[in-house]
Amino acid sequence: MKWLLIWVLALSAVDFVLMGVDKRRARQNRRRVPEKTFFAVALLGGSPGAIAGMWLFRHKTRKAKFFVTV
Repeated sequence: MKWLLIWVLALSAVDFVLMGVDKRRARQNRRRVPEKTFFAVALLGGSPGAIAGMWLFRHKTRKAKFFVTV
């Protein structure tokens, strides 16, 4: 159970950081993080971080696909 918690926390941190990086890149009109990357990390256990990143960075909150998938 301890390893599962560590796994989820680690992937949540990765997805959270990816949300912040993608938001910054969006504002700078630079190359973005592919959406499938967000979904893959969330599917592997990073959903809590993805949700926290969406709300904290106000990123991808208008896309219904993210609410349903993440």
